[in-house]
Amino acid sequence: MTFSITRRRLLIGSAAGLGAIGLTGCDAVVQNANVQAVLDMAETLTMKSQRILVARDKLAREFSEAAISPTFRSNGTSQPDSEEYARMMESDFADWRLKIDGLVEHPVEFSLADLKMLPSRTQITRHDCVEGWSAIGKWTGVPLGLILQRAGMRPGARYAVFYCADQLEQTIDGSGTYYESVDLIDAFHPQTILAYQLNDKDLEVAHGAPLRLRVERHLGYKHAKYLMRIEIKDSFASLWGGKGGFWEDRGYEWYAGI
Repeated sequence: MTFSITRRRLLIGSAAGLGAIGLTGCDAVVQNANVQAVLDMAETLTMKSQRILVARDKLAREFSEAAISPTFRSNGTSQPDSEEYARMMESDFADWRLKIDGLVEHPVEFSLADLKMLPSRTQITRHDCVEGWSAIGKWTGVPLGLILQRAGMRPGARYAVFYCADQLEQTIDGSGTYYESVDLIDAFHPQTILAYQLNDKDLEVAHGAPLRLRVERHLGYKHAKYLMRIEIKDSFASLWGGKGGFWEDRGYEWYAGI
């Protein structure tokens, strides 16, 4: 579809450009209130337009096993720099737990073994990174919607916020801790899964072990790795930069749909 291709190229180019601006320390343009207002307006228009044109449950393209990339680069952090994560690695994540809380009826915790006992979904999809590379991989995991149904959504629930084990910046207030979010439309999409396998093998550390988000209709920076907690919220107001994600707080678009 022409719309999808154009959207993908535009987002990769704009997000990569913002990343470059931030890395060079010239992010004053992005932080300018007038510029940010225009960007926010454009993002909202893009999201609404795409959701009008594309059915809510329409699937991202899936491929055959013959199309799987011989290598799949890791994006973002290759290993969290924390003693807690190192201890979990030593025990092969036996002590790791995924917490689900916030605006839910039944806060719950899952071990990796618990998740592997639940109904799973396997999908072969393409990962598009804002750095300009793509790769096709075979992902297996638990549909996020299934987990959220078990927890039960309370009135006012709008977003699923994913808190991760990696801290990209050492900050006192915790704003350097990686986090991401999607709204409940994307959270309940059939291809949005909590993946514990890549290409029929348990996730390696570089790819987000023990669990990562796969939200296939979005660019790669939305696919949070090293998941520790999912909080259901009604807004981002109480979160660090108020934009709904580590990179979004630094100028990236919150809605990265492709």
